[in-house]
Amino acid sequence: MPDPSSATQTVAEHNSRDSCWIIVHDKIYDVTEFLDEHPGGSKIILKYAGVDATEAYEPIHPPDAITTNLPIEKHIGAVDPNTIIRTVKQVTEEDRRRQALLDARPPIDEILNFHDFEAVAKTVLPAKAWAYYSSGGDDEITIRENRAAFQRVWFRPRVLRDVSNVDWTTTILGQKSSMPVYISATALGKLGHPDGELNVTRAAAKHGVIQMIPTLASCSFDEIVDAAQPGQPLFLQLYVNRDREITKRYVQHAEKRGVKALFITVDAPQLGRREKDMRMKAVDDSGTAKVQEGQQDVKKDQGVSRAISSFIDPSLSWKDIPWFRSITNMPIILKGVATPEDALLAYDAGVQGIVLSNHGGRQLDTSPSGLENLPPIIAALRTRGPWPNPNFAVFVDGGVRRASDVLKALALGATAVGIGRGFLYAFCAYGQEGVEKAIQILHDEFQMNMRLIGARNLNEIVPEMVDASALHSRVGLSPPDNLYFNTYQPLTTAQFKNKL
Repeated sequence: MPDPSSATQTVAEHNSRDSCWIIVHDKIYDVTEFLDEHPGGSKIILKYAGVDATEAYEPIHPPDAITTNLPIEKHIGAVDPNTIIRTVKQVTEEDRRRQALLDARPPIDEILNFHDFEAVAKTVLPAKAWAYYSSGGDDEITIRENRAAFQRVWFRPRVLRDVSNVDWTTTILGQKSSMPVYISATALGKLGHPDGELNVTRAAAKHGVIQMIPTLASCSFDEIVDAAQPGQPLFLQLYVNRDREITKRYVQHAEKRGVKALFITVDAPQLGRREKDMRMKAVDDSGTAKVQEGQQDVKKDQGVSRAISSFIDPSLSWKDIPWFRSITNMPIILKGVATPEDALLAYDAGVQGIVLSNHGGRQLDTSPSGLENLPPIIAALRTRGPWPNPNFAVFVDGGVRRASDVLKALALGATAVGIGRGFLYAFCAYGQEGVEKAIQILHDEFQMNMRLIGARNLNEIVPEMVDASALHSRVGLSPPDNLYFNTYQPLTTAQFKNKL
């Protein structure tokens, strides 16, 4: 082990493929044998051979990714921070342009809805981050359908009810929530903001909302839990590792840290082709290290999505459910169910719920929205006994942008609704303040919409309050009405101060 005061010089001598050492967070690691396993390819690591790689490592990787995944014998030692020659990042024209855009953002009090957050995020995010976050599978039909489905359900409001006081608080899997919404898992938060998922954790604590921690978070699991307030409920989203022992340790550690529910993603035996992301070839120069052990090499033009997910086990099946039930006492929810047949299998397997989800339109393109799948799945579950069943929850996610969308899902039988991208874009645009604003927007919309449909509490949101007769009648491709659209002035999102 080198002396910390002279370690920087020692590291500099190991700057080749045959002997490759790097410094991350003032610690030295021998990554020679890891070069060809790195999902982003060896090129990005060799670029930092013999020097400090923290700046390249930090935006994407959880702080403990390298310590968790590299054998202990490859942990060489510490380096005196004062001896490290830090690379001075050159301010590029792109950096100046982005800063100017950030300075020109609309004031947050002009943000009126979730679409505004998305518009600001699209403008201020680096192109690679926007491509990763916004991309859908193949032709992106499903990602658009997720939104369109909500617009095919219409309210049937009741009137002359005393709606002086309306209450939209609830419990989700036994945990109190200020609204029937949880913040669904989205990966790699630091691509969009330096604080990553911590923006969500801190805002959720202040406003009584439940956060689902992503397996592929940029912040480490423990970092997120440490940022939570005492008693703050957290859920965990799980991608199942090929190595079940790794999965077992991860799940049991989460339970010991107080996580309240386990959401197992079941719709991703292989990640979909997200072509916006693939075209960016983000792994070539940003570099994406292993987030869990057991990853395999991937093609370098497959984008961030493929690079970070190659550890996921495609052999996961119904036979594994008893094993999961044996390793944890947390409620188990299967995330990604799409048919009545699988909903009944989940119920019969003894899990505590399902999420009707198509992975935000990022997996199987032309798969129906979770909202469209909701009525037939609820009808199937009714065959198993009285419904609603307090021991089995049905959640929906995908395409949710307003509280009115949530109320439509509740009317059709959902227990609660997950929102992922909406909160992601909020913190990409405005940090923690953006997440808090997004929560306040939903609260304001819940109050207004519940009064307007005549519901004083969530128990009064019943199927008769919506007309879902057109839900399954998907609109096909048709020529646009050019004359109409030439005269129609579309609504706009919040505007930047200056055009750059």
